[in-house]
This record gives sequence, structure tokens and C-alpha cells, in this order.
Amino acid sequence: MAMISARPRRTPVSFGIPLLLLGLLVLLVPSPTAAQVPTPLEHFGFEMGTDRELADWESLLAYYDRIAAASPRIQIDTLGRTTRDRDFVMLTVSSPENLERQEEIREINQTLADPRRIRDDQHRAELLRDGKAVVLITNHIHSFEVGSGQMPPSLLYRLATSDEPEVLEILENVVLLSVPSLNPDGTQYVADWWNDWKDTEFESGPLPWLYHWYVGHDNNRDWYAIRQIETEMTVLHAHNAWRPHIVQDHHQLWADNLRIWVPPYQDPWEPNIDPSLIGAVNQLGSYVASELLSEGKTGVGTYSIFDAFTPARAYQHHHGGARILVEVARADWAAPVQLTPDDLSERRGADPHTSRWNHPAPWPGGEWGIGDIVEYMESASMAVLRHAARNREYWVRNFAGIQERAVERWDRWPEAWVLPREQYDEHRLMDLVRILRVGDVEVHEATEAFTAGGRQWPAGSFVIPMNQPFASFAQALLEEQEYPDLRQYPGGPPQVPYDVTAHTLPLLMGVEAVPVDGMPEVALSDPIPLPDRIRYPLPPELSGADAPRVGVFKGWGESQPSGWTRWVLDQHELAYDTLMQVHVREGTFRDEVDVVLFQSRGAGSIVQGLSANQVAEPYAGGIGQEGLDHLREFVEGGGRIVAVESAADLFVNLFEIELGRSGQGEDSQSFYVPGSILRLDLEGHPFVAGLEEETIAWFQGGGGGGGSRAWIVEDPRVEGLARYGSGDPLLSGWLMGPEFVAEGAAMLRVEIGEGELILFGFQPDYRGQSSATWPLLLRAMGGG
Repeated sequence: MAMISARPRRTPVSFGIPLLLLGLLVLLVPSPTAAQVPTPLEHFGFEMGTDRELADWESLLAYYDRIAAASPRIQIDTLGRTTRDRDFVMLTVSSPENLERQEEIREINQTLADPRRIRDDQHRAELLRDGKAVVLITNHIHSFEVGSGQMPPSLLYRLATSDEPEVLEILENVVLLSVPSLNPDGTQYVADWWNDWKDTEFESGPLPWLYHWYVGHDNNRDWYAIRQIETEMTVLHAHNAWRPHIVQDHHQLWADNLRIWVPPYQDPWEPNIDPSLIGAVNQLGSYVASELLSEGKTGVGTYSIFDAFTPARAYQHHHGGARILVEVARADWAAPVQLTPDDLSERRGADPHTSRWNHPAPWPGGEWGIGDIVEYMESASMAVLRHAARNREYWVRNFAGIQERAVERWDRWPEAWVLPREQYDEHRLMDLVRILRVGDVEVHEATEAFTAGGRQWPAGSFVIPMNQPFASFAQALLEEQEYPDLRQYPGGPPQVPYDVTAHTLPLLMGVEAVPVDGMPEVALSDPIPLPDRIRYPLPPELSGADAPRVGVFKGWGESQPSGWTRWVLDQHELAYDTLMQVHVREGTFRDEVDVVLFQSRGAGSIVQGLSANQVAEPYAGGIGQEGLDHLREFVEGGGRIVAVESAADLFVNLFEIELGRSGQGEDSQSFYVPGSILRLDLEGHPFVAGLEEETIAWFQGGGGGGGSRAWIVEDPRVEGLARYGSGDPLLSGWLMGPEFVAEGAAMLRVEIGEGELILFGFQPDYRGQSSATWPLLLRAMGGG
């Protein structure tokens, strides 16, 4: 697929000077100085990392424009517009000579990424000799991790002006791609909140709204489904355009644990990641840790907390590059905290008190603030850049080897995957194809009917050969996951995965995808172009003049599942009202909507809302008893409420519905589902008539209070609409205690007066991915 060009924010600096003369001028003319390139202090009025100071996105963006205009080492490009219509930018940093020939460097990397384009051994040797190490550093995806968004000006100024030997070596051997904020909207939201409420008890939140318009903190889980526009811009214009060998991603960690965490990751790794890339991550992470320790930094930890299983956080691991996560301890937003050793806590295998091989120098305690965060992050970035510069040939060569092995095809991979053209839902099929194409997987159409794997396939079926550069990405997303049964000690409780354990898109999206041994003998089209974003049609029950009016409870302190659901409804172009606590508390919603959706959110959070000790008016408070009374009258008078997972508890209690919960109170050694795909069977009920009788359920929970649930129905008013599969219902992921889920009620209908409740025990809209169960959610809102 051809690169989609970024639209320049400013015209890149043009060097109409022969390279030989340019090299002479570099020797004769001093490098850009502080007089030419504005310092952060000159621009912002404070140094980056100054206690109690936060620069907002508009001022940060203005600085990036200024520094790019003043320095021949930096170019800035606008990759597009964010969800809330702000500039989304990337800065390219290298020597002037490298920037002058950046298209040549990029093309070298693109050729190494696809070894089918390499003519011979001599051509390969020339590419390895002339290529540069490409490093992508991304910041501030999680907006309340404020240090991550404040560090880039300091790092960029250093690279723009310094003549230190290590900086010149970096500029000569590395092309740095800097995305200073992966969520500029949130960067602005958080800075606005801080600056509006600074020096009050509300200065460090919590923010009453999601800092990514749709998904909040979950924007860090979107790196294989690629649902959000910010993810897509980064993938298309940074990852796919440049094929970085290293990706460093800056985050912040709990305040009371390590001071900084870097890889190696703990097991498990996703099984389709090349072993040499795992070795590269281990090497680089260990190098960064050792560099930080050599600078006298304490509290440096590795090999704990984080695993490398899910591709939701690691796009580049399936595209030939090493993803280096950096997690630095947070403070109180921009305010410092005081911590003694007794205030520090062990978390997820990381003990901040004890000296050991992966944490040799414990932090002694004291004051910790945003200046420390910025310093640790900048040191970690400089360590990555030094390693890339000094080992340029290794990074380019290792990348080339990974890609060559992919094109040769791993033995564990099938010859091809086939997606039959005739599917239950064409939109879901094309959505899956689009995800694969955004990930630069080559997808072809069969020009005629063919036989493969003992089966007849119609013309137009999609064929994905697995001897291609990014087959790893395809295999990871198309196959079913078998997560290992890892325990904290033999016979002990499970080792908790950092994220979920399943990412099988054909199951989540209700699309048939079949691996075949033996390459299909049929003429194939060229790889299809990237399809447009898919717009899903509204089902009949939500279309037309008689369709019910829909309200989605958003509220201050909105849950992430609610934000994802708003995104799904927007993909269907469904008109809906968002309801706040005041609308429910005062009952004004009753004249405006016919159905109200409550996404997964604890009953206490809905009723009580954010505390007045946390946020000021009008953000504090919930729906209260008045809201409960209005909801009762709404349903009894003919309204419909749809409630998902923990939100369902509110209405089970409000209407005194007799429901048990299978496995409730069981410990994690008996019942544990850390995010998996289960089999779901629809009951023969008119409400769900016409929908797929066999589908899936995204289940995440166990015997505790939160998460998904399998109900035991004890109330004659309750009608079952769907139940989990019998026996072992696991389709992908990890399930301990299948007997606590099997055949349990998963979706219920309850008649209340003239109205009804529709209750989901599972998440029908998991991170915008589970389109297989969107029809159930839409049917619940539209009515049977």
C-alpha cells in the first residue's frame, strides 16, 4: 500500500545547497543556539517540570512550530485532526543531511520491510549500510499522566541545539519521530482543568469527563482494532510510513511503587512475535535500566508488572519493531508528593523496598514531583537514542531479518487464511478486512471459485497468504488464543495478566475466517486498497418515524464502556440524547426518551456520583433517590431500560428481582476469567428473533462484585434471552471454573408494569470490537 502523505503543518525547511557544501557549512557555522531556537523557559515562562505548572496543548503546539521553524534539525507535520478537531502532529528529528534525504531513508526501510523488493545480496548490503535507525517516541496517550506531555519540549530543545558528541551521533545515525501527544484533546482538557482549579482542593481531579472523547484511558488498548482516529493517524503516518525499529511509549505508574519501570517484560509474550525481536526488547530495556542506574537514579525496576501478550498495546511488535514501554511514578498531577519508604507498596510483583537483580537500587523516599518525572523520562529517551545510534547496524539488520523470516513463513502458520465473501453481515466482514489493511496485511480477492482445505469457496472470497511481511499481525488477530495457565506459585492463585487474554477478531466480529494448509490454486487480485471506514446501517427497530427515542446515561464521571458505546452508536449514525445526573434526578428525561441505556458502571457510582470532596459543583453528586424514583416510574409507565453488567445490579435491587449469580464469592483459584471470548446461545424468544442463534460473549470477571456475570434465575417475571454455552464455553483466552459460567443466564428481559428491563450479564460492546453482539445491544434499545 502506498504511503498516505502527511499534510505539512509548515513548509519543511528546504536546503537548496549541494551536500558537500552543506557539510562544509556545518563545520564553519555554529549549530542552532538558544538565540535562534527558543528555550522552553522563553516560550512557556517556566522550565518543563516546574512544580505546579502545566503547559496546555495550544502553547505546546506553538512551541513545536517555533522550534521546527528555527532548527534545521526538526521538521513538523500535521497528520490530521483529532476527534475534537485539534491538530495532531509529528516532529521528525535528525541531522539536516538526513532530513534532506529522508524520503530515501524511508524508502530504504520500506524495502527492508518487504524483502521481496530486494534485488540481490549486494542490494541488501547497500540497504543495511545506508539505512538509519528509526525511533518513534510517543507521549501523553493518558492525559492525567501529565509528565509525559511536558517532557517533549525539553528533549526536542536538547536535540535541536546541543553539540554534545552523543547528540551529534544520534542526529547522524537516527531518525527520530516524535508524537508529543497521542491525545491532544486530553492534553488540553487536563491542562485546562489544572489551570482553572489550581491551588484549590480540586486541582488534581478526577476529571469529570473522559479525557479521550470516546474511550478515555482505553485509547491505550486500541492498537490492533484501530478504532479511534488518533490511533489510525499514528499507525498510517508513523508506523506504516516509516517502519520504526524502536517505539518508546511514555506512561506514568502508581505513585507508591517503583520510580521507573522498563522492560524486559514478564511472560507471556504473544506467540507470533519473532524471537529476535523479544531479544531486542530485552537488550534495549536492560540497557535503558543500566544507563539510568549509572546516572545515580534509584527505584529502577524491570521484569515485573507488565507482560507482552496483547497486541492492544504493541502494534510494532507485529511489524518488525521493538516496543519499549516506560512507566514513571506519578505525582499529584503537577504537584509534588512526599513519600517515606513505609508509604511505598508492593504491586504486581514489583517490591519497591527490596534490592534484587531486577531492582538493584531502591528509592529511599522523599519528595517526588513533575520535575523528577520529566528528568527520568528524558533520561530514558536519551538512553534509547544513544543505543539506537551506537548500534545502528544491529537495529537495521535485525529488522531486516524479522521481515525475511515472515516472508519465508513460520512453520506454525497456515499457508493462508480465507474469509468467504458470503457472510452473515457484509459490514462486519469489510470492517475486519479494513483492520487488516490498516495493519498493512495483504488481502486479495479470488477471481473465481476455488477449492482449498477440502472446501469450495466462492469467487470474491478474500485470501490472505501467510508468506508476507506482516503475517504476524494477521495470525495474531485471526487465530484463537490459548492463554497459558500461569500461577504465582505452584498450586497458587493465577498470575494476573496485565490486560485481557483474547483478541480473536473473527470471533469478536462474527466473521468466518478459516486457516488452510496449501496455498489456494486460484488467480488472486493485487492486494485490495484500504477500504473506507465502515458505516453500519441502523436496524429496522431503530429506523423510521416510529423508532424509540434513545437516551444514553453519560453523567459526570462517565465510564469507559459508555464512551465506547457512544462511538458504536455514532458509527451507526443513531441519534440519541446523552443524559446527565441532573436529567435523571429531576426527571426531565421522561418526556424526551423512550429507552435509556446504562452501560457498565457500579450502582453506587450511578446513585451517588462523584464526591463533593473530589470535584466542585456542578460535577458532584449522582442521580440520588429522586432519580431512582423517576426511573421506577419511567419503567412502570412504559419505558425501557437497558443495563449492562454492574449497572444491572441497580435495577435488580430497585425492582427486587430474584436473581442469583453463579460463582459469586468464589476465589480466583476457582473462578477467574481475565477477559475472554465465550460461546453464547440465544434462546427461542421473540425479542431476539431473527438474530444469530449462536454467537459470542465477551466475559471479564469472576466471583467478585464487578465484571461480567452468569445469572441464576429465580424470579418468574424474568425471561431468558441468551445463555452461555454448555460444558466449557471458552472459545479464546483463559477461563478457570467453566462450571460457574456454563448454561448461566447471560441476557434477560423483565416486564415491569407497562415497561421492561433488558439486562446484559456480559459486555456487548467490548472496546468497540465485539460487533458480533452489537445487534443484541441495538435490539435491546430498539425493542423486539
